[in-house]
Amino acid sequence: MDKGKRITGAARDQVAADLKAAYEGGASIRSIAESTNRSYGFVHRILTEAGVTLRGRGGAMRSKPSS
Repeated sequence: MDKGKRITGAARDQVAADLKAAYEGGASIRSIAESTNRSYGFVHRILTEAGVTLRGRGGAMRSKPSS
């Protein structure tokens, strides 16, 4: 995928399906962006347009200090 090249129509639908499959397979938005040579924002927007429910941010949850 060429960086910065506009993707429209059927090609955009195909890209959306590919990105959706990768994301639902467990890949992060950042890793998809890096592997496709696209920006985080582009991948996020395509996934949102494709109706994907985005996962919450990762990392350990902080617990409240006990009193």
